[in-house]
Amino acid sequence: MSLVSVWAPRPTSVRLWLDDGSGERTIAMTKGEHGWWSVESDAANAGVDYGFLLDDAERPVADPRSRRQPAGVHGPSRFYPDEFAWTDGEWAGLGLGDAVLYELHIGTFTEAGTFDAAIERLDYLAELGVTHIELLPVNDFNGLWNWGYDGVLWYAVHEAYGGPDGLKRLVDAAHARGLAVVLDVVYNHFGPSGNYLPEFGPYLKSGRNTWGDLVNLDGESSGPVRAYILDNVTQWLSEFHVDALRLDAVHALQDTSEQHLLAQMSERVEHLSREQGRPLTLIAESDLNDPVMFTPRSEGGYGLDGQWDDDVHHMLHALLSGERQGYYDDFGTLPGLAKVLTRAFFHDGTYSTFRKHAHGKPVDRERTPGWRFVVCLQNHDQVGNRAAGDRLPEIATPGLLAVGATLLLTSPFTPMLWMGEEWAASTRWPFFTSHPEPELGEATAKGRVAEFAEHGWDVSQMIDPQDELAFTSAKLRWDEAQADGHSRMLSVYRELLRLRHAEPDLRDGHLLDVQVDFDEQAGWVLIRRGAFLVAVNLADTERAIPLPTEPEDAEPAEARSTAPTVVFSTATALDPTRAAVTASGGVLGLPAESAAILRL
Repeated sequence: MSLVSVWAPRPTSVRLWLDDGSGERTIAMTKGEHGWWSVESDAANAGVDYGFLLDDAERPVADPRSRRQPAGVHGPSRFYPDEFAWTDGEWAGLGLGDAVLYELHIGTFTEAGTFDAAIERLDYLAELGVTHIELLPVNDFNGLWNWGYDGVLWYAVHEAYGGPDGLKRLVDAAHARGLAVVLDVVYNHFGPSGNYLPEFGPYLKSGRNTWGDLVNLDGESSGPVRAYILDNVTQWLSEFHVDALRLDAVHALQDTSEQHLLAQMSERVEHLSREQGRPLTLIAESDLNDPVMFTPRSEGGYGLDGQWDDDVHHMLHALLSGERQGYYDDFGTLPGLAKVLTRAFFHDGTYSTFRKHAHGKPVDRERTPGWRFVVCLQNHDQVGNRAAGDRLPEIATPGLLAVGATLLLTSPFTPMLWMGEEWAASTRWPFFTSHPEPELGEATAKGRVAEFAEHGWDVSQMIDPQDELAFTSAKLRWDEAQADGHSRMLSVYRELLRLRHAEPDLRDGHLLDVQVDFDEQAGWVLIRRGAFLVAVNLADTERAIPLPTEPEDAEPAEARSTAPTVVFSTATALDPTRAAVTASGGVLGLPAESAAILRL
C-alpha cells in the first residue's frame, strides 16, 4: 500500500482516478488538515496512470506534483519511482568561479531533440572548453515543442525530450565528462494552457506580470504555494543531481512577505549544499540591476550566487551590430564599454532612455567578484525575441564577431555561449509554439507582432510561431561547424577558451583591477588584464594604437620584455593571409575589425 496525497483546499471532494491498463476505477480520498487529501492504495505502482477528480468532474486532472505526463499536460499523470542507477558518486561539483556556461535548448540542439541525442555532443562541449551546460526549461508544457517558458507542471519532465530518466541520463553523462548542469526554471508564472492548479487551490492571486497571472507568494494560503516552489528546487538539485538553477525573471516575483521567496530559497539551497557536500548554485535573471540579488541575507539581501547582466550584452551587441533602437538606445559607446567592464552595470542609478526613469544601483566593486555576473554576446532571449530570430552573424561581420568573442572571454565576468555561437551558426532561432488550441496560437502570434513592431523591427520577417517550420528550422546544423568560415570561427573560440583556462589573469574577477583605455573617435580599446593587454580595433581600417606606459611603481623596465608579445590575434586566426599584429616603439599596429591578446 502506498499513500497518495494532494493539496486541494478548494474542492469539497476529491477522488483518486486510476488506470492500470485493465480498466479505470476511482477511490474516495479523505480530507485532512490544511487542505491536504490522502488515500492509501495498492495500485500506486510504476506505470499506472492516475489523476484526481475534483468535486463532480468527470475528467481527471494531473497531479500538481506529477513526475511523468506521457500524454501531455492535459492527460493523466503516471506513477514514477525514483530508481535511476546513478554513476556520478565521485562528482564533486563546480561553482561559478572560473565557469564558462553553454546555453542550449534540448529540442533544437540536435536533430532528434532529445536528452540522449544531447549526450552525444557532450564530448564536443568538454573539448570546446565550457564547464557548465545550461538547459532551457524542460518541465512539461502544452504541445510538443516550445521554448519551455510555458510550463504548467513544474515537477514533470517533458516526455518528448525523454522524460525524467532521460534528463537523469544527461546529467549523469555530463558529470562523467566533468561538466556541471544548470537548469532554467520558471516560478514567476504558469503557461496559458494546461494549468489546472487553480482548481486545486490558490496557486494564483489577482494581478498579472508580462507573461501571465501572478503566483500567490504572499496572499491567503500562500504557504503551501511557496512550499510547492521550494520543494521543486530541492527536487532538481537532489533527485536529478542538477548543479545550479537559473531563476527566470525574478523581478516578476511579487512577494511582500517578511522573508522574500528568493532569500528563503537561497537559505534552503545552502543547507542542501552542505548536506550533499558539493556546491549548489542559484543564478537570477533580473532586469533590476540591483545587487540585492547576491547581497548576503544577513545584510538584507537574497543571498543568491549570481545574476545575468544584460547591460554587458547590450553594450557588446550595440557596438558590434550598430543597432540602437529600443533598449539598445543608451548602449554602444566606448565609455559605456569601459563602464560595464569595470562596474558590471551601465545603469547603476543613471537615467534609462528606454525606461524613461533612473534605473539600477551601483555594485560594490571591492566586495563583489565579477564571476557573480553571467554575461553573453547572444542568448535565447536576445536572439529569439527578435522578429526573425536572426543571430548576430547576420548583423555583424566575422571580424567583429571575433572581437566580441575576445571581449567576452577575457572579461572579468562569467561568460555564457549560446548554442552554435562558437561556429557562427547561421540557423535562425525564432519564437515557436505548438499550442493545440487554434485560438491560443493565433493570440500568441498577434501578441508577438505587436511586441516586435513596438521595438522597431520589420514584422514581415516574422514566422508564425505555430508554423512547424519555426521549430524545425531552428535546429542546429552541426555539419556547418566544419565548413569554411565557420570552422575558423570555431578555432577562435577554442583558442580563447584555452587561454582563459590557462591564464588566471584573463579570468580574474577583481573589478578594481580592470583598466580600460580607449579612443572613441578612432574606435580602439585597450584593456589591462594583469600581465596581459587585450587590444581591440572596431574600425574598418588598421589603427596605430599607443601602448600604455608603465606606472611609476611598476617593476624596472630592464626586468621586463622590451616589447609586448602577441599571444593571439583574431585577424590571423580568421585569415592567415592577413597582416600580422605589430608591437614596437610604443605603438601597436592592429588590423581592421580585429582583437589581439598581448603578454606584457
